[in-house]
Amino acid sequence: MYEEFWRESGDAAELVIPGWQTMSYFSDVTNVCWFLEPELDQQVRRLHRTVGNAAVDGYHVIVGTGSTQLFMAALYALSPDAAGDPSASSRQRPTTRSGNQSCLLGRQCFCCDLQSYPAVTDFLRSGLFRWAGDASSFEGDNYIELVCSPNNPDGAIREAVLASEPGAGGKTVHDFAYYWPQYTPITEKADHDIMLFTVSKSTGHAGTRIGWALVKDREVAKKMTKFVELNTIGVSKDSQLRAAKVLGAVSDGYEAKVVGAPRLFDFGRRKMVERWSMLRAAAAASGVFSLPEETSGFCNFTKETAATNPAFAWLRCDGEDVDDCASFLRSHKILTRSGAHFGADPRYVRVSMLDRDDAFDIFVRRLSSLH
Repeated sequence: MYEEFWRESGDAAELVIPGWQTMSYFSDVTNVCWFLEPELDQQVRRLHRTVGNAAVDGYHVIVGTGSTQLFMAALYALSPDAAGDPSASSRQRPTTRSGNQSCLLGRQCFCCDLQSYPAVTDFLRSGLFRWAGDASSFEGDNYIELVCSPNNPDGAIREAVLASEPGAGGKTVHDFAYYWPQYTPITEKADHDIMLFTVSKSTGHAGTRIGWALVKDREVAKKMTKFVELNTIGVSKDSQLRAAKVLGAVSDGYEAKVVGAPRLFDFGRRKMVERWSMLRAAAAASGVFSLPEETSGFCNFTKETAATNPAFAWLRCDGEDVDDCASFLRSHKILTRSGAHFGADPRYVRVSMLDRDDAFDIFVRRLSSLH
């Protein structure tokens, strides 16, 4: 979806890297994250100050190869040092459940409603943590709760379910990949201990493979940096410089001194409003599909009331003869992700709202024709 915007933005986000540049592993040895390019650090902080969706003063910026690597780095940094504790592996693993408010992980358990996190956690096969299920059903103190807000796949605003006393074993990681004004009203400046973001969802540059974490605690930031160092010996400088250029172009669009600069969030908001209107009309025309009710709130960024327009549609097949919505839609040449992947009823599917216009138009036409 964002390709159209960047094609029309001219050279605002173009970058030329000379052959001699970015050859060293090191970027700034005085920084906790020593492989973080100073320009990316600056542009990340600048963008958050422009949008007002997250606090940056007093935070360390940790760069990763997408937010998935940073998620794994957070698990490494927050897990207890006593790896291989037999009591952790001997406990029964709770199952993931639908309708979860957030996710959690720890020596005893881990849970999440975002599809990729269970797979990533199980893939590591770590002695430090394991998957558990719905955070709302967990009892205990040793956990890492993951809060994805706006939630994937339904776009709902989430808050932590579990609360630990100071010094207790519980930790929380906030995934704010979709907390940008094209998807949801910016109602507050988030200031949690660990917050994850990515260029893939903010600007559309998924192939650049850059994410960043805002981390309050210096020791946690150092451990996350160590994980990335051990995992990939840092993060591509070329990708960092491109991401910095892109983020800078986004911020330029909202500074009065840069007249005529393209405005990404305005473009994204218009597109999302248009697409959700088309999808809701198609679902109503079919009579066999339903969508979550539209919500709205006052956006501190746009200074007006705005509706929530998630990056994914959480679509339900209401036909009595349809038990597997993904299979039903696949038979009509519509590819979706089954709700079963998210611990939900298979009558639900997740649909991407971010494809190119021609693909989205075909999807809407096919959906509206089903009865």
